Amino acid sequence: MPFLGELSALLTAFMWSGTSIVFTEATTRVGSIQVNITRMIMALVLLALTVWILGFDTTITQSQALNLTLSAIAGLVLGDTFLFRAFKDVGPRISMLMMSLVPAMTAVMGLLFLDEALSLPALAGMAITITGIAVVVLERGGKVQRAYHPTAKGVAFAFLGALGQATGLIFAKFAFNEAPLHGMVASTVRIGAAVVIFLPMALMLRWYRNPVKVYAKDRRALAYTFAGAILGPYFGITFSLVAIANTEVAVATTIMALPPVILLPLVWMWYKERITLRSAIGALLAVGGVAVLFLR
Repeated sequence: MPFLGELSALLTAFMWSGTSIVFTEATTRVGSIQVNITRMIMALVLLALTVWILGFDTTITQSQALNLTLSAIAGLVLGDTFLFRAFKDVGPRISMLMMSLVPAMTAVMGLLFLDEALSLPALAGMAITITGIAVVVLERGGKVQRAYHPTAKGVAFAFLGALGQATGLIFAKFAFNEAPLHGMVASTVRIGAAVVIFLPMALMLRWYRNPVKVYAKDRRALAYTFAGAILGPYFGITFSLVAIANTEVAVATTIMALPPVILLPLVWMWYKERITLRSAIGALLAVGGVAVLFLR
């Protein structure tokens, strides 16, 4: 299928944009780690059932399983943990700005470890897209960001979050390069590894409470968490793995970095936030950059 990787990355960006809204609603009610682990458990059950019912080929080598496990540790355990801490320390604007470095990081890693040399049109499309995303993120700081005071530690956490995400995708690409692997099977292994590693640690440190008791008290939080599980770990991560399997990892991550742009109309409809002229220009730049990536 033409542009399968690019289209999958675009679908991932839309899924993660929706996740941002329901994740925000859920975490304000029961906490970020509670929602993060619960949605991964929900997604793991849904993925395993889907793979079993539809009879996908579950053949996987030991090295593929190892690479997907390392991908889970780097991206879902360490990367997400550092990102959540960055949100707390320096706020969403600087955190998301640092996350826009992920495509550049994956481009360098892809060249060093995967021999993925990018063409000039691809580099131009990436540069235009990242510039547009940066314009949108910087403009959307507003009153929320003024409550935060940037610190070296907070910026370092955001950087480590971005590095974790990039490293996780490189390990996943290793798995796909070795042998054919269905995206949902890969997602099941990756999320399963994250749950096996993260859940015992969270229970030991008392970060994670009994989900039955927590969600019995707040059914709306349960609904938002389940929606986040569907949009994020179930569809979003699956499409992201299909994307990196079918195009250069740097191109995929550039398109997957679009949520701050896609969120503009969503927050206008959901939260009634005004869209500024600068945000609109940044959005047009990002869309133009993605168009270059598709037409390169």
